[in-house]
Amino acid sequence: MRKIKLVEVRSEIAAGTRGASMGIDALKIASLDKKSGFFTQFDPINVPDANSFLWKGNKHPHAKYIDGVYQVLKNVYSTIESLRLEKQFPIVLAGDHSTAAGTIMGIKAAHPEKRLGVIWIDAHADLHTPFTTPSGNMHGMPLAMTAQLDNLECKVNEVGPETITYWEKIKKIGGDFPKIEPQDIVFITVRDTESPEDHIMVKYGIKNFSTQEVREKGIEKVAKEALEVLKDCQQIYISFDVDSLDSSISVGTGTPVPNGLTVEEAIHLNAALIKDKRVCCWEIVEVNPTLDTENTMAEAAFEVLEVTTKSLVDNY
Repeated sequence: MRKIKLVEVRSEIAAGTRGASMGIDALKIASLDKKSGFFTQFDPINVPDANSFLWKGNKHPHAKYIDGVYQVLKNVYSTIESLRLEKQFPIVLAGDHSTAAGTIMGIKAAHPEKRLGVIWIDAHADLHTPFTTPSGNMHGMPLAMTAQLDNLECKVNEVGPETITYWEKIKKIGGDFPKIEPQDIVFITVRDTESPEDHIMVKYGIKNFSTQEVREKGIEKVAKEALEVLKDCQQIYISFDVDSLDSSISVGTGTPVPNGLTVEEAIHLNAALIKDKRVCCWEIVEVNPTLDTENTMAEAAFEVLEVTTKSLVDNY
């Protein structure tokens, strides 16, 4: 059996709405309501967050709280690197999606010689930079951070020197080189993008399986094709953002978008993908119970978490 380690990252500093730091505890409440013993099976590691920066005020309009984001990314990076060096399989429960950058940096640092592919199940491409972001929220930037993209050809913001200094420091966590190549990203259900992100997707030929494509081809075929895109990668990391679910379900998340997956589709998709022996880390993010009623989002997310973990254990 793979040595699974739960990693809890209660960060919400990079989200546009408050409350994602409570998502992990909402998942635990969902497990209690379901009378599941899931959280008794694995010892969790709690990664220190930087949510205290929220009280200090934001000095970086195009990369909000980037000083705090830098701190939490370093914490996540060092935790994941250590686990991967110990041949542990991290299952990451995180708040805002920016911390995925730290996860990728840690995986790469542990095995820098291995090409790393990313399967990003999300409504959003998260390829923005401080130079292109319309909101300044850094949970829209983790893939640009790890691929060391600035996307200056699509620049719309004049970014201050202090922000740029932090941005450069973030891109260099774990070494001054791209941790992933953009063509080694596979999107599933990405459907809410801005033109600077579309530019990168076209430029590098990033594959995006739309919700319609998932339905037409079926889960098994899409999972197989997604993994085939990454055939030259020795390691694969899967990040599941709950806003990949349809907005009729994903009320309890910061940025719900229509035309997403059903809970059943998300369960089957993640369970199918994680069977690939190259997958070395799986993550679930952006549950925000403050936006929800009766913990509905966390209950759906917990189902995905539980079945995906079972698939990992059963297929090893």
